[in-house]
This record gives sequence, C-alpha cells and structure tokens, in this order.
Amino acid sequence: MQKPFDPIFLPLLLCRNGVFAGDGTKACKLRHESASQRKVLEQLEPLAHRNLSVVVTEEKGNYTYVFQLCGDAGGVPNAGVIQKKTGSQDKPTIIGLYTSTEAIGGSDWVMLRYYDGEKYDEHCSHEDRRAIIMISCNKNKEAGDLEAILEDSERPKDCFYLFELDSSAVCPPVQSQLSAGSIILIIGFCLVAVYLIGGFLYQRLIVGAKGMEQFPNYAFWVEVGNLSADGCDFVCRSKNREEAPAYRGVSADALDEEPEERDDHLLPM
Repeated sequence: MQKPFDPIFLPLLLCRNGVFAGDGTKACKLRHESASQRKVLEQLEPLAHRNLSVVVTEEKGNYTYVFQLCGDAGGVPNAGVIQKKTGSQDKPTIIGLYTSTEAIGGSDWVMLRYYDGEKYDEHCSHEDRRAIIMISCNKNKEAGDLEAILEDSERPKDCFYLFELDSSAVCPPVQSQLSAGSIILIIGFCLVAVYLIGGFLYQRLIVGAKGMEQFPNYAFWVEVGNLSADGCDFVCRSKNREEAPAYRGVSADALDEEPEERDDHLLPM
C-alpha cells in the first residue's frame, strides 16, 4: 500500500527542483563587492529565476547554452551559464559561476561576467572558462531571446564566451514631459468640466430647470459678468462722462434752467 504524501516534504521537493524564488539577484556573489555593482544587479531583478537557452550548430554537433541570472542554470548548482551537447549523456560544461560575478552598467546596457568556469582541455593555456552576457535595452521585451555571439578560444589567455540579450529591465526610466504648469492647467480643466457637467445634470434632472437656467449658478455668473463689464467700462472709458454743450460760451447750467415766461405784453396799458 502506498503511503500518503507528507506535506512536510513539499518545501524540500520545491527547493530541489528550483521552484523557490530564492534571494533573486542577492544570490549573485561579486568578485569584488561594491555598491555600484550591486545596484546594477538589482536593476536586473525582472530577469531572475529564468532559464534562457540558445542552440548553436557547430562542426562537432549542436550545443545548447543555458543562462540564468543569479540562479542554477539548467539545475546545475552555482552555474550561471552551462554548455550541453545535444543528444549526449555527458554532464554539462560549466562556462561561468554566478558565485563569481562582475556587473558593469551604462545608460541603457549592462555587461554581466561570470568567472571560474571549468578549465579548457587544450585551449587558452588551460585557464578557467568565463562568460560575458551583454544585456541591451529593448522596451518591448522583458526578456528577449538569448543569442550566442562567439566563443573566443584561439588566444593564449583571457578567452571568453559572448552572449547577447535584450531586456526592458536595463532601459532608462521614462521621464514625464509635462511641466508643473501644464499639470496644474490639466487639473483645473478637469475640475471645471466636472463642475459644468455635474451642475448641468443637477439643474436639469433634480431642479427641473430649462434653457439657460440649466447652467449651474446661473444668477451668480450673470451678476459676476455684469459687475465685470461695469468695472471694465469704468476703467477703460476714454471720453468724458458729461457731454459738451452745443454752443460755445453757454454753460451747461444755463441750458438746464427753464426759460422764464414773459407775459408783460398781455397786461392792459
């Protein structure tokens, strides 16, 4: 009879299969610990815990390269980049370890280096393998396809494997093009629109107003308009308020007096 599965072993099983997220980029150990390199690694956090692979066809056969940022590539402990021959039962070749990392960053790129891989058999003075991963900005891809550019193993020393990868993680943050004044104007227009639409609906649906009375606070705004017009007329008027008399030498007071009736000629002589 099969024993029931004990849930206590579930975390152990998940860890063994690499399902747990771990510490992300903190799992990478820098060859020379520095705040600047650690900041570059933190920028690559969206790429953590992803196995990215590429198949390369060579004269000796097809080889699969697997890269993982600060994690076990292909399940190989401490391996950041591995190489495995297609169809072969041999164990993968470790190209570089994420426990021996260097990270250099620019405005829209990051160069990641994994050192202390397995030694070359015949090339490069039997030195340790190392991998260089160039990660370039691509705003449309969080993690693009891994590309194997070259294996430079013909020199006597400092050989390396070069890979390229596109990712939006290394893109510079998009800065807002709106100034503070533009933002204030947009907020003001939005508030005015809410006031007009909300007031119109209230006057029409709740109060039952018709015509111009549907405008919110119609009487108030009419009064404001009249007062503004009067103030503008008072300040900007260019001519004198009093009209000039029609004839020279006659004052305005004289014109306002009523003419005295002369009826002396009607009296008897």
